[in-house]
This record gives sequence, structure tokens and C-alpha cells, in this order.
Amino acid sequence: MKVLVAMSGGVDSSVAAAELRREGHDVVGVTMRLWGGESDTGCCSVSDVDDARRVAQQLRIDHLVFNFSEDFSTHVVDPYVDAHRAGTTPNPCIECNRHLKFDRLSQRARLLGFDAVATGHHARIERQPSGVWRVARGADAAKDQSYVVHMLNQRELAYTLFPVGHLTKVQVRERARELGLRTASKPDSQDVCFISKTGGRETFLGHRIPFRSARVVDESGKELGTVDAVEMITVGQRRGLRLPGGAPKQFVLDVDTERQTVVVGEESRLSRNDLHVGWVSWSHEPLPIGSEVMVQTSAHGATQPALLEEVDTNSVVVRWREAQRRVAPGQSVVFYDVTDRLVLAGGIAS
Repeated sequence: MKVLVAMSGGVDSSVAAAELRREGHDVVGVTMRLWGGESDTGCCSVSDVDDARRVAQQLRIDHLVFNFSEDFSTHVVDPYVDAHRAGTTPNPCIECNRHLKFDRLSQRARLLGFDAVATGHHARIERQPSGVWRVARGADAAKDQSYVVHMLNQRELAYTLFPVGHLTKVQVRERARELGLRTASKPDSQDVCFISKTGGRETFLGHRIPFRSARVVDESGKELGTVDAVEMITVGQRRGLRLPGGAPKQFVLDVDTERQTVVVGEESRLSRNDLHVGWVSWSHEPLPIGSEVMVQTSAHGATQPALLEEVDTNSVVVRWREAQRRVAPGQSVVFYDVTDRLVLAGGIAS
């Protein structure tokens, strides 16, 4: 099988390529050039591209570079900025997976005659007895990335491989060391690739949108203070509000960028019985109302049981079995089956 492997310059994608090569596939590595601006972290830096190229040389496979910077700006960077402008909390890495790794890259791979694309994600793809494809959690619970690839539909799942999903991170590094790969001891990337460590999120956004100050008020409307940039505030936030001491800890309950107002209250006021999710994409068919699901609201957060209370074309409302902390609007929400293992769908909290 002819496989195009997305090589980010990290150890996981390096071993993914090596595993496929070992299995006898015709493997070609590709690095996507996504961000043309300043980058000193993530998978967009010059050193990461160089690492991917050198690993490909070690594995004796061809290495390509695709320039998708325009798509990246359109589908990832611009929406990230717009979300902060609107007072929501985006997930740019998930949007990169949605629009670049499993859309733009797959399109290019098909045009070039590849039989599949592969990445180094810690997740598995399984075909059920019914013939339906599902994303399943990776073997390493601590590194599981099924949450960030929840958007894959049946066509994409049938065309995608996750060669390291059955391995733990320790095993991945052991295999890289056995092969002498230069990425064997390379630290995992933890940050958004287009946000530099030196400048940070505030500098990045400050160059692209005008920051506006906002009033900080309690639920009765009493003014408690001000923040310099309402665009930097997110629901659930506690630090950085510059409120006077001596009072109970205050958390952000709501952000209104139009009125330049931040509402705060005690943590208990973040508790919610239901969750509205929009832009829902189902991996197969929508479940009926009343179905029980396990819901994950952050990349490595614990799942919680809930019932589907409403199901529309591309939105759902779930009712928690037990009240949960409010999810910041803009964050990804992923639904698993009752075994908490198979991805059913995912969307964006509203």
C-alpha cells in the first residue's frame, strides 16, 4: 500500500513512518508548511521541518514539503483571532486537524495516487462488525488523542492510519531509540505552533486586534474592577482579574465583548445541568434522543455521563447525570459511547 505520512518532526510521526516501512508499505513522508510567521514551538518551526527531513533520510524514504500556509491562515489562524475578538475560547489544533491534516492533506494525497494517509496520533481506527468505522482511544490513556481527531467521518476514517495508536509513549520512544532516530528523545510539543514562547498569546493577538478594556461586575451588576483586554478573558478564569482581596474567590461566569463586561461570581455559579453543542459532526449517524453518552470537554479531561436531550441537524443538547462546571464557549466537546472508548461525534460548546 502506498501511504503518505504526515511528519511533524516529532517522535510519534517519526515512528509512525518507521512502523509502516517495517510492515512493507511504500511510504513517503510529508511535512506541511503551515505558519510563515514567527514560531519557536509546536510543529511549525524550522527545526521541526529539518528533523522530519532528516528522519526521512534515516528511514530511506522520500520526503515532501507541502505549502498550506494560505489554508492554515484561513481555517486556523483567522478563526482563532476572530474567536478571541468575540469572547470565545478556540481550539486551533483541532481546527488544524479538521481542515489541514484530514482534509487538505487527504485531498492532495488522493490526487497523487496514495492509498492512505497516516499520522502519529495516539488513537486507533477500528471497523465494527456492522462495517462502521470508529475512532477508538489510544493504548496509552495518558497520551490518548482521540479527542482531537473526533471530526473524522466514514470516508476519512477508511483512508486514514494511526500506526502508533496501539503503542504507549514509552514504547514509541523505545522504538525510536532502537532505530537511532534523531527524534527519539525530543520533548512533546505542548503549545499552539503559531504562538511563540517569547511573545505569547497576548502579543500575538495584540498585533491583530485592538484590545478593549472591560468592566468586571458581579451578578447584581455591581462594578468590582476592570480588565485591560476583554478579548483575553475566558469563562471559568480566576487569575488575572485584578479584583480586591479579602472576598471569596471569583470566577468568570460570562464574557460580553459587545458591552465590554465580564461577569464574575463564586465557583458554584459555574455549575450547569445541561450543555449546548453546535457544529456537531457525527462519525456515522446521529444517535436518537435519550441515548446515553460519555462526554469529554478538554483534551485530557475526565468524561462524564449525559443523556442526549435534543438532536438537530448539527447541534445537540445534553443533560448531565450530575451537574458539571460550565464549558467555555468555543471549546470542543466530544461524545463517546457508554464504554468510554469509541468516538461518536464532536462539536463546539456554545
